[in-house]
This record gives sequence, C-alpha cells and structure tokens, in this order.
Amino acid sequence: MTTVPVGGEGFAAYDVVVGRGLLGQAGSRIAPFARGRTVIVSDETVAAIHGPALTASLEANGIRTAMATVPAGEASKSFPELERLMDQLLAKGLDRKDVIVALGGGVVGDLAGLAAALYMRGIDFVQVPTTLLAQVDSSVGGKTAIDTPRGKNLVGAFHQPRLVLADIDVLATLPARQLRSGWAEVLKHGLICDPDFFDWLAGEGAAGASGDPAALERAVIRSVEIKSAIVSEDEKEAGRRALLNLGHTFGHAIEAELGFEEAALAHGEAVALGCAMAFRYSASQGLCPPADVARVEGVIAAAGLPTRLDQAGRFDAGALLARMAGDKKAEGGALTLILARRIGDAFVSRNVDSALVTDFLRSEGAA
Repeated sequence: MTTVPVGGEGFAAYDVVVGRGLLGQAGSRIAPFARGRTVIVSDETVAAIHGPALTASLEANGIRTAMATVPAGEASKSFPELERLMDQLLAKGLDRKDVIVALGGGVVGDLAGLAAALYMRGIDFVQVPTTLLAQVDSSVGGKTAIDTPRGKNLVGAFHQPRLVLADIDVLATLPARQLRSGWAEVLKHGLICDPDFFDWLAGEGAAGASGDPAALERAVIRSVEIKSAIVSEDEKEAGRRALLNLGHTFGHAIEAELGFEEAALAHGEAVALGCAMAFRYSASQGLCPPADVARVEGVIAAAGLPTRLDQAGRFDAGALLARMAGDKKAEGGALTLILARRIGDAFVSRNVDSALVTDFLRSEGAA
C-alpha cells in the first residue's frame, strides 16, 4: 500500500492511496469525513460489478449509502446526463454534509466530480477509479468536465476530491482494450519528464500493459507521483500542468472528428496516437532527435496502441486544425502544443504557426 499526497497553494491536501484490496477498506477510509450520507455515482456496468462490495464496506462502517447510475460510455459526459444526475441527487435530498463517491472510469469521475462541484455550490467527493486510465490520470488533480459537440471537456470546474482510492485488484476486470488505453497515459508520464520510468515501461514494466498486477501497481504509483508533483505546483493549469496534455491536443481533435465514438477510438488510443504525432511534429521542426521518435513509436505500437493517423480513420486537415484551435490550451485562437526535445523532456509551445501544423497534418495523411 502506497500513499501519495496531493496538495498545494490554494487547495487542501488529500491522499491518493494505491494498493490491493482497497475496495474492502473504502468504508473505514471514507468514514472520518462522511458526516452524513454517501451517494455512490457509477455507470450501470461498473455498479453491477463493484457496487455491492463498495456498498457493503461503507455500510459496515455505519455510512448510509445510496446509488445513482448513468449509462456506460463517453456519451454520459453530456448536459442531459449531468442534468439527470443532478436531479437524482436532489431527489435523494443531499445536503452539504453529504459525500459523493465516484465509482468508475474517467467518464464517471468527471461527471460525478462536476456534479459535486455544482451541487449546493460544492460538496465533498471521493474518487474510486476502476480503470487504469482513471487511476493514473483523471482521478487525480481535480479536473471535472463534460463534453459538448464542439469539443471534449470544454465545460467543467476544478474541484479536488477528498480522497482517491486506486485499487489494483479491480483492474483485473478490465477488457484488454481498456487496459491498453490506460497504458497510453502511463507512457505519457514517462515521455513528459521521466526517461528512466519510460525505459522501465519499455522493458520489464511492459508486462503491465497485459495486466501483470505487480507491474501495474508500480506503474500506477509512479504515474500518480508524477502527476501529483505537477498538480500540486499548478492546480489550474496556469503553467507546468499543461505538460500533462502531451498528445491530447492532437488526440482530442481526432476524437471530436470521430464524434467521441469509443468503438472507433478510445480516449487512451487517441492519446497514444497524439503522443506519437507530437514527437513527429517536434522532429519535423528540428526539436527532437529522429531516434527518439522511432523509439516512442515502437514502444507505443508494442503496447497494441495506434501510432499513425490512418489507423484511426480518414481526416481533413482543416477540420482537425479547427478542432485544435478550439482546444482549452489555445489562447486567442493561437495554437498551443506540448512538444518534446527528447524522451522525458516535454515543453509547452505557444503561438504555434497553424500553417506548419496544417502541412504536418497533410504529411500525416490528412486530406
């Protein structure tokens, strides 16, 4: 069991606990600040698999518990599902002493976290992430959001959880594709600032992408340590936190063009593709050695993740550029990209020339 603290100027510290058997310990860990009732927010699939164990743990510790569910899938990160969830919470009569527990992947965590931020102007919530992607990324740092037809995560709030419980055991229930999708975010952390971690992920640690529990635990711990250090320094992405978006500007644009259809491209797959594209763009501008690009592509491909645009579909360069210009990191319509000097040395590049990006997208196969 490993505890990683998160906290910085302007927001209260909380713990991310990583280990095995945490679902059964959830009640005792949440009880100290559960002054009223607890509502578990989950999707219909996860609620059936893990809801009974979490409910039993909470109730065994004297915590009154109810359940609110949303449909599984990215489509639940929407205004209609947010409204429906808020209505469920209001119908249950929650007050400011009550706690929301997000049980699920990134969709549930983002939606439940935003509901907690909005409900009576903010109530406590706990993240119990059940996917690898959520454990290493979306559950840590307080970003909550829904999607709109104009882009991903454009409507949201910063609302830090009181606690994050990352139970490695629950990852055993994940389909192989979801596990690989989460692995993309693990690789991203090494690419940003830890070349030694990336080396381990490319070698012995690669077993984590296939579900090895020991490798997964080490990968989750190190990923959370990296994200915690960055978030604690820059809660609201005024500077260094933008590095965590390596691969996301390209990836989000591709996802949006595909209509956020997970069957076509899962979020982690889009991030993996986006990371490969960010390294190739960096090399095209003379910023990154071609040998590093080839290594990044090889490690991503070895994990069963896409590295080339045509693996995701056919795209129009202008449409992708328009999506990128609407990204949250864009300023005044000018592009901001996370680029790389080498593996483990990413940086924020502002006011990127859109003509250069258009040429690059066309070289990648966009029309």
